[in-house]
Amino acid sequence: MRANSMCISCIVGRQEKMIRSFHDEEKKSEYMHQVLKIMYEHGRSKPSPWLVEQINKVYEAFWGSADYGLLKRRYNQLLLDREKEIEEAIRKTDDTVRECIKYVCAGNYIDFSAVENVSEETLKKLLDKAAQEPVSETEYAHFVDDLSAAHTLVYFTDNCGEIVLDKLFLRFLKERFPDLRITVIVRGKDVINDATLQDAREIGLTELVPCIGNGNGAPGTVPELLNEEAKKLLSEADVVISKGQGNFEGMFGEGVNPYYFFLCKCSLFVERFGLPQYESVFMKEERIQTLLAKK
Repeated sequence: MRANSMCISCIVGRQEKMIRSFHDEEKKSEYMHQVLKIMYEHGRSKPSPWLVEQINKVYEAFWGSADYGLLKRRYNQLLLDREKEIEEAIRKTDDTVRECIKYVCAGNYIDFSAVENVSEETLKKLLDKAAQEPVSETEYAHFVDDLSAAHTLVYFTDNCGEIVLDKLFLRFLKERFPDLRITVIVRGKDVINDATLQDAREIGLTELVPCIGNGNGAPGTVPELLNEEAKKLLSEADVVISKGQGNFEGMFGEGVNPYYFFLCKCSLFVERFGLPQYESVFMKEERIQTLLAKK
């Protein structure tokens, strides 16, 4: 999905905020001109995650790597501390897979790219009320039918912390569909607070299902940037699950047709889907295309 004007404005504005406290004005000006050059040359044809990866390379050359390590570990631990409690709540319901959908969408809040000030208090509220959130019965029936007929599932993760809830979801999917071969694909390099193989190992996801990195540091899944292993898994998957806004921006319209799970966090997605902020989307691409075509 090509970046639109709101995405472009947001990306550029975020870069200025990131360097605002630095003192070398000449260097800051040159950096912003390099950012604008990328946007001018590629903003008409590339999705936001592709653009951000290119900008991040320039940022590292100018200022060094931004370190989200402490935040990632903090949110991983925060969700690990609640994992048992949430799992027990899910097991008490009459349909554990459907119940998981509510929690994995709520966890998508932990996004230091789309959410300007991520708050533990807001996250707690979203998780505490997740059980009361609706799940489309029609979409869920499609989802179960597709999984029942599938041999392989590829699951694209998004953020740290959130992947603890992904782990719970995958645990229940394995229980419901024991013959389904599941592979998780995480980011191939550190980018913002997105989950990598190191994070997957730290929260125990690699002990549950095979996990691979996607070979790049874009903050979203861009099919053309995937390494050969990830491309092969994607092309052969019977069902694809895509978590988060960044993955939606990189995959939508690319012929993949995944099931998308995310919260509408930024004003663009609130406007695009006509939902309040922090409402969830759970829908397969073919039906999203129909929905958006009517707007």
